[in-house]
Amino acid sequence: MEPPIAKRRPTERNLHGETVVDNYAWMKDRGDPEVLSYLDEENAYTRAMTDHLSSLRDEIFVEIKERTQETDLAVPAKRGDYWYSTRTEEGRPYGIWVRMAGGPDGPETVLLDENEAAEGHDYFRLANFSVSPDAGIVGYSVDTDGGERYTTRFRTAATGEVLDDEIPGTYYGAAWASDSLHYFYTVTDAAMRPWQVWRHRLGTPASDDALVYQEDDDRYYLSVRRSRSGDFIFIDLGSAVTGEVRFIPADDPEAESVPVLPRIEGVEYAVDHRGDEFWIVTNDGALDGRLVRRSVAGGDTVEVVGHEPGSKLAHPDCFADHIVVWGRHEGLPAALIVDPDRGESAYLSFGEVVYQVGPGANYEFDTPLLRYGYESPVTPPSVFDHDVATGERTLLKQKTVLGDYDPAAYSTAREWVEAADGARIPVSVVRRADTPVDGSAPLFVYAYGAYEISMPARFSIPRLSLLDRGVVYAIAHVRGGGEMGKTWYEQGKLGHKMNTFTDLLDATRHLTDRGYGDPGRVAIRGGSAGGLTIGAAVNLAPDRFRVAVAEVPFVDVINTMLDETLPLTIVEWEEWGNPAIEEQYRWMRSYAPYENVGEGAYPALLITGGLNDPRVQYWEPAKWTALLRNSSIGERPVLLKMEMGAGHFARSGRYDAWRDEAFVLAFALDELGVVDG
Repeated sequence: MEPPIAKRRPTERNLHGETVVDNYAWMKDRGDPEVLSYLDEENAYTRAMTDHLSSLRDEIFVEIKERTQETDLAVPAKRGDYWYSTRTEEGRPYGIWVRMAGGPDGPETVLLDENEAAEGHDYFRLANFSVSPDAGIVGYSVDTDGGERYTTRFRTAATGEVLDDEIPGTYYGAAWASDSLHYFYTVTDAAMRPWQVWRHRLGTPASDDALVYQEDDDRYYLSVRRSRSGDFIFIDLGSAVTGEVRFIPADDPEAESVPVLPRIEGVEYAVDHRGDEFWIVTNDGALDGRLVRRSVAGGDTVEVVGHEPGSKLAHPDCFADHIVVWGRHEGLPAALIVDPDRGESAYLSFGEVVYQVGPGANYEFDTPLLRYGYESPVTPPSVFDHDVATGERTLLKQKTVLGDYDPAAYSTAREWVEAADGARIPVSVVRRADTPVDGSAPLFVYAYGAYEISMPARFSIPRLSLLDRGVVYAIAHVRGGGEMGKTWYEQGKLGHKMNTFTDLLDATRHLTDRGYGDPGRVAIRGGSAGGLTIGAAVNLAPDRFRVAVAEVPFVDVINTMLDETLPLTIVEWEEWGNPAIEEQYRWMRSYAPYENVGEGAYPALLITGGLNDPRVQYWEPAKWTALLRNSSIGERPVLLKMEMGAGHFARSGRYDAWRDEAFVLAFALDELGVVDG
């Protein structure tokens, strides 16, 4: 089957003395029937080109399914008189939200069955599930097309009766007032920027809802939440470099919001509440953060934990008798336990060289226990209770991996890669212990590198289908992420963005030099901003990789950052730059994947997109595919897989997610020459 060849309709962009011709700008017109026709042709071509992999895809899907305990119950967590949990059932794609009365083994009430809510919809995604303080009402939001504009609904917890209240066009973030009558939520503007907080009163129409706060600065996002103490409603506002938190007493929902600290350009802070004080992590005078406290009534801040360069303090969780500050320490995720009365602090310690740890379901404020989740590339997700007073840890549950999974059969490592400028890049590696480190194994490398987001070294059942076929898997923690503190992020953004891509090149070279992989059989993968990393890397060194997977990739950087009507554009000038400014245009012009496709033997490429994606518009992967297809990049396949009824997060439901993952893994294994189980 011949690949689709998109029509060329030249459009000129004249900027800073340079004329650039874009032959595929016409794809932005969703109303043009040729756009949908072209996308359908690409999907048909991808199906035809991967039809020979159907057996392998089915094999991998079955492996994922047979390793997964489909009927399962998450560890129940106490809040008030009830214990809350979620469970799954074999054969059903979505979760079920439940609670038990009197104890974790008490009689169960179903609060929301996502499977029932999803009936009649090809796509379903839940957000903002929350139970009112009096435990009587459940609020939840649903998206049925992937566009991320939700409809919020309410039902009684005891009977499941759906109330007449319905709020269209909501976004992420919700909070109940103490009276269990008022409900706070967010909405977006035309560019999908969450910019307003509204207040709804149960039993009244959404048209009567009150605007609580509006953020007019286009650089800022906002969200809303309730403090762990339950005493305050917090409105979190943030740009890429500046933050502000406003508060409303939860027992006075009609009060005006007040800032915890003044907004200062370049200063970010995060807040929680305990007693008569706010506990604040701020980067004011501390690049990687320090912990301070301040009276709710106002006054000066008092430092509790000082700045330690390279150890990131991110956000505090307050309990009645202790504070937990989540962040990064020695390049790994960390939980710092703080005694609020004595000011003493210590990090929790963990035994593996790479791992992921984060807060669990801590619904109770007055408790000596910290519940956290722990996992690593070889340790399945585990739930622990840590007694802050005694130091005792209790394993409550570890995810069951069916079959013959044995963690001892696998090996993890942490490599440090020296970049050309001397930076030391951490890389997390996992393989079967019997996979030789002699340069013969296929190598699969994942990378992201943006927004100060650290890529977690998690456990993955689908990944076992790679490892058991002799593939070595690695996560390159490239600059632009937050793995090594704020400086790590700043060295991979704006005018330093090229470091993100060269870090990936240096990491893959190091891994093959160290014998982890065959230089001729290297796969790379990334999504969204990580798709940009993949696109830039293959332009810089197309012969370095055998296969590349770019999922919902942000590749048309300059054109997107010039269009202020698009979601994320103005907000993200502080991340990527504003191409209307010549210096910043030159940064982007040097690496934007769509603008820098060259010649030579490119790797096989699998590119994905979502027609309803509000984050990375569908035309970015479509235009990039068309350009690659019409460039001199060699004979390897360039495939576009466009989801026509989904958005940024692809299809919904766990079975569809497993099939999508099986599709990617089968494509990569085939191109790497690994086709047998």
